[in-house]
Amino acid sequence: MKRFKIYLLVLLVASVNFYGCKTDKKPAEDKTLAKAEGISLTDAEMEHGSQIFFDKCAGCHGSSRKGATGPSLLPDGNGKDPATKALGTAGLRAFIENGTPGGMPEWKGILSDSDIELMTRFLQVDPPVVPPFGLKEMKETWKLIVPVADRPTKPEHNRNINNYFGVIMRDAGKVAIIDGDTKEKLVVLKTGFAVHILRTSASGRYIYSVGRDGRITMIDTYTKVPQIVAEVRGAFDSRSVEVSKYKGYEDKYLVFGGYSPSHIAIMDAQTLEPLSVTPTAGNACDGDKEFIEEARVASIVASHTDPVWICNVKERGMVDIVDYTDPVHPKIEEIPTARFLHDGGWDATGHYFLVAANASNKIVVIDVPNKKLVKIIETGIKPHPGRGTNIKNKWGSLWVTSHLGENKLSFIKTDKGPGQWTVVKEVKATGDGGGALFVKSHPKSKHLWVDRTLNPDAALNSSVDVFDVATLELVKTLKAPEGVVGRAVHFEYNQKGDEVWVSYFMGEKSAIVIYDDKTLKVKQIIQGDWVENPTGKFNVYNTTHDIY
Repeated sequence: MKRFKIYLLVLLVASVNFYGCKTDKKPAEDKTLAKAEGISLTDAEMEHGSQIFFDKCAGCHGSSRKGATGPSLLPDGNGKDPATKALGTAGLRAFIENGTPGGMPEWKGILSDSDIELMTRFLQVDPPVVPPFGLKEMKETWKLIVPVADRPTKPEHNRNINNYFGVIMRDAGKVAIIDGDTKEKLVVLKTGFAVHILRTSASGRYIYSVGRDGRITMIDTYTKVPQIVAEVRGAFDSRSVEVSKYKGYEDKYLVFGGYSPSHIAIMDAQTLEPLSVTPTAGNACDGDKEFIEEARVASIVASHTDPVWICNVKERGMVDIVDYTDPVHPKIEEIPTARFLHDGGWDATGHYFLVAANASNKIVVIDVPNKKLVKIIETGIKPHPGRGTNIKNKWGSLWVTSHLGENKLSFIKTDKGPGQWTVVKEVKATGDGGGALFVKSHPKSKHLWVDRTLNPDAALNSSVDVFDVATLELVKTLKAPEGVVGRAVHFEYNQKGDEVWVSYFMGEKSAIVIYDDKTLKVKQIIQGDWVENPTGKFNVYNTTHDIY
């Protein structure tokens, strides 16, 4: 019972400002709550360790520490990965401080020494139990701030909404909306804790953010200053949202992917009213048919050719095609693929969906209109494409992925003919090791951009490599501009496709750096007190039309 209470308290702390209040209270008593052989944690330490794990570790290792992209972190192991008790305090400290070649960052210098010491003990005791959170609990959190009837029917300004950028400031729990034409900050909004992505409605009017605390925030761009008009919580932990984009269903429904608890939730896209919840627990795609309780929903995309969403169930290795024509009782067709599914995106035709099964070192190809698996392609160690990117050159139409675990870009041929659905070219970026999170290009660009965000080498993680689309040769390595200190992460083009916006975070002087895509010169650096460790950036037009 105590662990249940502590878990709820941790979730409340992680969701600061969800109801406009903070919880700064310390437990009245500091009793020993968790014990293992030679290890003990007080309730206050358990709370703080849970906060750190939720923020820094759960995305890769699972909310219940059962492993996914990263290994299991259970005290007694899982039969495959080492038991944390066997690794011991010294072994765990070594991993936490130094990271791994597989893409885990080094936390020394980011976490305090006392926090690292706490985590070496926290990981050797059993994790807290996740309480239930279903449709009833969601509806209790739903807040319709501005009813649809009270919203403007047309923009109250003359700005170009299509070139708005939503910029995530993850650790601050905020989203900034920037006018991409004038580079003005329009507003900074308090959203969910550790926002992961932004998605736009099919019309481009609304921007939806989703935080790691499961909070969905709906932002209206028609108002003179963008404002939050609705919000709801879909789970304790989450990663993805998407809207309906098929003709006749534009802006009608929103899908939410729960990490903890693991489920698919459908909501009204105009109000965020919860409509249905479908648990995703079930058998794994493997032949042993292992039952997976924590089957988290990772990336989600919306089809333009059918009234469906593609929801990737991470631990099970299942691609769920969710038909939203009946949002209260959605029809879901599951396609077994490979574990563990993570990020992915469309090929240039919008017919095929490609997603990384990064623990299997593979890319999965799904024919969405025909609802079938096309191919599972071996690439490199832990592919991490983001949404990937589409380019065209002498090798054909290619979809590109980078890798967390090694220095490799893989180019997969997507058009018909010899070599379709195979890696036809591999290219290395500068330096050694992996750590790449994102690749990016644009139909109007001759360049391909690659980051190395999680590489432990500061010279690599603070720079980006730019390749020639036609030859796939390195054009230039761009180091952080003077006055900018941090890790380079995530790229986004403007609506015209002639600018690239790059974030610099986890440094003393974070910034958004805007490059001229043709000359590769810095056009503008956006900094200020309000720029708090920016990460993902999403241009309204490109996000709405799936241009990447």
